Parts: sequence; structure tokens; C-alpha cells
Amino acid sequence: MSWNDATATPGRERPVVTFGEPEGYDERGRGLSLAGRVAPRTAAAAACMVLGLGLIGGAVTGGWIVDDGGGTGAATSFSSAAGLWHDVPVDELFPPTVQGIGAGPGGADRTWTRIAVAPATGCADAFDPLLRKALAPVGCRRLIRATYTDATQSYVTTVGLLFTKADSAGMTALARRFAAERLDRRTDLLPRPYAAKGTAAERFGPHQRASWTISVLTDAPVVAYAVSGWADGRTVDAPQPAADAEASGATTAAAQAGLGNEAQGLADRIERRLRHDIAGSATEKPS
Repeated sequence: MSWNDATATPGRERPVVTFGEPEGYDERGRGLSLAGRVAPRTAAAAACMVLGLGLIGGAVTGGWIVDDGGGTGAATSFSSAAGLWHDVPVDELFPPTVQGIGAGPGGADRTWTRIAVAPATGCADAFDPLLRKALAPVGCRRLIRATYTDATQSYVTTVGLLFTKADSAGMTALARRFAAERLDRRTDLLPRPYAAKGTAAERFGPHQRASWTISVLTDAPVVAYAVSGWADGRTVDAPQPAADAEASGATTAAAQAGLGNEAQGLADRIERRLRHDIAGSATEKPS
């Protein structure tokens, strides 16, 4: 009945007013323990929070696992590279023939033929004194070299792989120093050629070096290099770094002859093969 119903008898009948059941009370108006109603909601909220934290934690943990695995893989790859000089056949590290598609001046193709392979040695006589001093912090585990000639046998190029004793931090430090001080551009820091007797490189000595390149790897304990010159034994008074000899507008004799391209092109391809061998060695599973 409504509050203003005229049929109600005063004093005898009181209007019955119905309200929505309030939170925390029963149908008789007695107080209920709020725990009965709140607990399920609290439990649900807590469950959602736990689930959310679990998902977040799982994602973070997953990230840790991936990062850790990547670091382990990189470390395995680095350490496995140290033994490639004796684990990989010579013909794989220094193939008898190397194709240089677009490696010559103006994008011309090149083909290099191996004419000599040096025995694996130390580094005492392979570098000029100042370069040997610059490389000393990473040590010398073993040096392997091969000499190539172009299709016309006009040019000769020695390419070398110096396997160091350094760890990743040591190689990174050396690479930064070479970059900061431009040590790979200094004409008093040259690698020496391997002039094998009875070959087109027989007269390829220290005074015949025309262009060169040096690359300090940071993902392997290796310093890769190449040095090029003429096969006829002519003397070069001012060797030019390959990067400069390849530059547009370079007019030196080495640049005009494409000797910068010879050194850089061959070094790049030998380095690619080395990286391929490193990747294969790191993923190879023991039998």
C-alpha cells in the first residue's frame, strides 16, 4: 500500500512500505556478516590478480630464458671459432677458386685462383713491426694464409686469418681501438704478403704492396686481412688502403688498377666463408 492510500484505517492499519533489500541485511532487517557477500568477490578479484601476475611473470621469465639462450649461443659460436684453423679443411677456408660477382671496379666480376697456401704458423714475420705491436694485446694462436691471382695473372693478393687468444671483450676492445685510431689506414701498419716461390706471387714482397684491408672481428677471435699488388714485381712507393682506393674519383695507380677492389673483394668473401663455418660449427651437435 502506498503512503497516501485513503482506504486505510487510521490507527489500525499501517501502510506496508517495501524497499529494496539493503546490502548487509536479511529480509527481517537483521544484520548479515559482510564476509558472506564480500568474500566471493574478494576471492574472484584475488584470483584475477594472481592470474595476471602469473602471466606477467611468465612473460618476464620467458624473456630471461630467450636472452640467456642468445648469450649462450653467441658464446658457443665465439669459442667454437677458435679451433676452425685446424678443424676445417684448407679448401673450405681458402677455396681453390673464388668468384667475385660485382667485386671489381664499376661492379665488374672477378675470379681469383689460389696459387699458394702457407703452412699454419705464428705471427712473427707476417706483419710489419708496428702492426704486430698493435695486435699483441689479443695474442696469436695461429695464422693461416693463402695467395691468389686474378684471371689475367696481373695481380696477386694474399689473404690471411689470424686466430687470436683473446675473448670477446678483448676483440671488441681491439676493434674499437682500430676504429678510433684508424689503424687500418696507416701505411706503417701493413700485413705482409706470402710470396711463394715458383708462382705468380714470387716477386710479391713488402715493397710491392699496393693496397690492403684489415678487419677485426668481434664475434670471433679472428683478424682477417688481405694485401694486394702487381704480379710483375713493380715497387709501390705509397700503398693505399682498399677503402680509399675503391672510392669514387680515386686516381692513384692502385685505385686505377683496381687493387683496392682485389684486396677488399677477396677479403670479404673469405670472411663470409669463415662466418659460415663458424655458424655451422656452433650448431653442430655431437654424435
